[in-house]
Order: sequence, then C-alpha cells, then structure tokens
Amino acid sequence: MSIRKELEKRILVIDGAMGTMIQRHKLEEADYRGDRFKDWPSDVKGNNDLLCITQPRIIIDIHKKYLEAGADIIETNTFSSTTIAMADYDMQSLAYELNVAAAKCARQAIDEFKVAHPDTLNKYVAGSIGPLNKTLSLSPDVNNPGYRALTFDEAATAYKEQVSGLVDGGVDVILIETIFDTLNAKAAIYAVKNYFRETGKEELPIMISGTITDASGRTLSGQTLEAFYVSIAHARPLSVGLNCALGAQDMRSHIEELSEIAACYTSAYPNAGLPNAMGEYDEQPHETAHFIEEWAKEGFVNIVGGCCGTTPEHIKHIADNVRNITPRKLPELETSL
Repeated sequence: MSIRKELEKRILVIDGAMGTMIQRHKLEEADYRGDRFKDWPSDVKGNNDLLCITQPRIIIDIHKKYLEAGADIIETNTFSSTTIAMADYDMQSLAYELNVAAAKCARQAIDEFKVAHPDTLNKYVAGSIGPLNKTLSLSPDVNNPGYRALTFDEAATAYKEQVSGLVDGGVDVILIETIFDTLNAKAAIYAVKNYFRETGKEELPIMISGTITDASGRTLSGQTLEAFYVSIAHARPLSVGLNCALGAQDMRSHIEELSEIAACYTSAYPNAGLPNAMGEYDEQPHETAHFIEEWAKEGFVNIVGGCCGTTPEHIKHIADNVRNITPRKLPELETSL
C-alpha cells in the first residue's frame, strides 16, 4: 500500500536518533575504518554514515530495534552523505556508494523484520537528506557578509548525487530534514525534481522537515514558520514538519500553527527535550510520548517520532500512545492568488 493511503488511515511513526544508538556501541577509530579503510590518511571516527559500509550489521540492527519499537518509517543513515559534507573526511568520492549502502541496510532491516513478523503493517524507508554543513543564505565570515562558502548549483549537484544513490538503493520516500536554511532546502528540492525529470523514473514522495532554532520561532536563516512553508510548498510535498532543535514541550505552538496552514500532511519528531550541561538528553520516553499524544489528540499531526536523544524506548512509548488516535485531516484552504 502506498504511504499516502496509509496516512489517510492512521498516524505513522518515524524512528528516533541514529547517533544516540551508535554511541552505545562505543566504537573506536579502527571500528569505523574496518578493513577497507584501515590505511585511510585522515581520521574517520565520528563519520557515522561510513558505518553503512564498514559496519552494516550495526546499522541494520539499529533499524530493526526501531521497527520492533513500532516505527513505520525508518530513515537511512545518510544525514551527511554528500560530497560537501564528506569533504571533512576526504571521502567525497564515496558519496553515491554511501547512499546506496545505507538504503540497502534499511531495506534489509525491513526484510528481516517481516520474516519474524509476517503480519506486520507496511513499513517504509525514508532516504534522509541532511541540511549540509555549509549554508547558502549566510556568510561564514563575519567580516564579509556577502561571502558564501557554497553556490546553489554546487549544493544542487551534491544533492542530486545523493538522491541518485538513495533511489538506486531502494528508498520509498525522500526526506529533506533538519532544514535551518530554506535556500539549502530549495536546492535539495530542485535536485530531487531534476533527478526524476532527467531519469524518467516515477517520482517518489518528498517529506520536508525544518527546524526552529530558538524561542523566536524562526529558522536560522530568519524565516518564520509560515514563510518557510510558503517557500517550499511548490514542491507539493507529501508532508511538511519540524524536527530537532526544540524539545516537544517548546515545539507545541509551532506544530499547532503548521497544522493550520499546511495543505499536506504534517510531521513532528522533536528531540528528547533540550540537552543538559553535558550535552545529554534527560527527557524520559513516557514524557516525550505524553507531549506527542496531546498533539495527536488535538489533531495536529500525521507523522510523529523522535530526533536527537530519542531511543527505541521513546519510539515504543510514542507508537503505543498514538496507535488508536485519528490522524489529522487535511484542511480545505482557500487560495488567495
């Protein structure tokens, strides 16, 4: 069944944090390198996306833990799998391969899960496209506000290669997430549309998720939530939503606003609260689930889950709490132009 038809019937649950789960394995430099990259000239510890090639079993098992917790959508481990982000490790040439490998890890996790649970509901792989570590709207040099570290075409080219790998690996939907700069997101949207237009392949649904960076309710590049939505609505996304940055408690008003203005489905996967002084997350699974259950009952959301600091335990509580709640109905919005 298509994900659109599934969304008409129930609230879908997306998985939680990948990095949090990888940290539990306490991997060292040699674990990241594996045999293939044992002589790589630069350090690669911390390159979590590389584990899809060097430690695929770890990634598959993390995906399976989220599936067993009740996730309907699992994200590929490709948040940084672009030539631009991989330049930090001198691994630009691996970008396409990383995306293919990550998508196959997620697909294998679903296949293995279905063998053990043949009566399970449909499960979907979302190809995760991160925001890049360079921004198109802001200068990294405070003394030169007109300078940009990246051009739109460079971003679009990198994103297009990523989309190619994700599609070839077998994803069901493209997820452009954690957007702090809408121009980066527009480059990703352009890349996705361009890829499908040039290849002639059937276009996959696009999920778009931004991030509000502080109490002002704006993205890092300065847009209000409504302005952000209007800026990306031309993509005709399957869903638009928010993730990361704020915990659920602080995200509520923004999710409510989005539910009123979005003509598509809405998603929300917040952090497990705000990080403490040590950078760790203290919000317990039942606490996160309580906030999200309230949003669901209010009719704000169609897709829910967790971001930084969340674990399979968080996702299980969320899935249990929203299982029998009617999903948000798409509003009938008047167009003024």
